[in-house]
Amino acid sequence: MKLIGLTGGIASGKSVVARMLAAAGVPVVDADLLAREAVAQGSEGLRAVVARFGAGVVAPDGALDRGALAAVVFADPVARRELNAIVHPEVARLAAERLDALRCGGAPVAVYEVPLLFENDLEQAMDATLLVAAPEATQLARMATRDRLDDDAARARLAAQLPLAEKRRRATAVIENDGSLPELAARLRVAWRSVTGDDVAFAPP
Repeated sequence: MKLIGLTGGIASGKSVVARMLAAAGVPVVDADLLAREAVAQGSEGLRAVVARFGAGVVAPDGALDRGALAAVVFADPVARRELNAIVHPEVARLAAERLDALRCGGAPVAVYEVPLLFENDLEQAMDATLLVAAPEATQLARMATRDRLDDDAARARLAAQLPLAEKRRRATAVIENDGSLPELAARLRVAWRSVTGDDVAFAPP
């Protein structure tokens, strides 16, 4: 099975591309969803997070308060590394399970969608990588609207990731997301053909 890594900076449109791939029948394993599973209510992961960061990161219903945790870790690189040390091993285990199941099921290709693919040097485990790239101004505007972040908080999240230029250098193919959804779909088609050899007409969501 050919494994394609999909990544992109925060608010770059990576999830939109993943939805296009899934709608075309490409299996997509989402690391963000696995990370939620790793710290689900009642899990060992959540207990470890609370032990490190305190009860203030727990919502009244007992689930993880992601906003409260994000406010801590995006302001403190050491805290962010400690959180990653808790969550990432479990995400890796869950991803291996999902991908092994696809491989055993005969899937010819699968996509692993990972926000921090290059930051965690995961490209070594991929046959190829796709990077969704958006202008910084677009990312900041999307975070303000989608996540209701002020400019300082949004820029802190961008600063927590590798510079886009470094991601471009390391990616097998880059999908520019600076236009319309039909343009994005067309660019995905070109990038997908370059990394898999398959010509798929992706449809915008």
